[in-house]
Amino acid sequence: MNIAIRNPVAMRREEGSLQVALDPADRIETAKVFAVYGKGGIGKSTTSSNLSVAFSKLGKRVLQIGCDPKHDSTFTLTKRLAPTVIDALESVNFHSEELRPEDFVVEGYNGVKCVEAGGPPAGTGCGGYVVGQTVKLLKEHHLLEDTDVVVFDVLGDVVCGGFASPLQHADRALIVTANDFDSIFAMNRIVAAIHSKAKNYGVRLGGVIANRSAKTDEIDRFNAAVGLRRLAHFPDLDVVRRSRLKKSTLFEMEPSPELKAVTDEYMRLAEALWAGADPCEAAPMKDRDLFEFLGFD
Repeated sequence: MNIAIRNPVAMRREEGSLQVALDPADRIETAKVFAVYGKGGIGKSTTSSNLSVAFSKLGKRVLQIGCDPKHDSTFTLTKRLAPTVIDALESVNFHSEELRPEDFVVEGYNGVKCVEAGGPPAGTGCGGYVVGQTVKLLKEHHLLEDTDVVVFDVLGDVVCGGFASPLQHADRALIVTANDFDSIFAMNRIVAAIHSKAKNYGVRLGGVIANRSAKTDEIDRFNAAVGLRRLAHFPDLDVVRRSRLKKSTLFEMEPSPELKAVTDEYMRLAEALWAGADPCEAAPMKDRDLFEFLGFD
């Protein structure tokens, strides 16, 4: 089934490219919204899920939206692969009024509400449509009215307007990166995408989360050059790998001094974001300039 044809989406031109247009009625106005980006495999889902738990432990009502067709963003919260919004809509022939919240919302650890947007079959549709329909469905069921924080976990690098569409809803974009060439190169491209979206929407760069890295020297050097800041640092620890295998968040793992340092850092990050992360006025580098900038002799 070609979802893009059956359910056409409005498009608009931004900076010479064709983008998915946001219906003003579908804006999220009742919660603080964060969109988490980064290189594929960098740990966005782990970061998003544990950050969601940290917000919930601050007493906030949290909704996490997974935007990857693999629908694996929230499984450490729910202990299952949750049904996707696209699956739910398809089951009722796209008559959204026939759906109930429990058809597409699963409650996870510590009360975090979890939604997996899913995606169209490969090569047949647009990820932006899926995100738009997810937010529309949440608003139709008044689920956003009881939410303090929304966390969008977005797949891979930003390479198309569709998967950049969460930026149209977000207040702050967060970038997860490691202290290596490929992750920082991807981060620079993400900065460029966010910089472009900020011309038409309210999203701003919140900062950088260093992940799976013993050191942060290259990240910090890049941040200083382009106008970013590091918000948190999570080293490459085996407890993170084990938490994924146990289908658990880090907050559910057996206590240890090593684990406490990580969960304390998540709590500190959540507190800082809730208090209000000042926007970073970052200016991305040209690819060739970044190529010359990174690394050492």
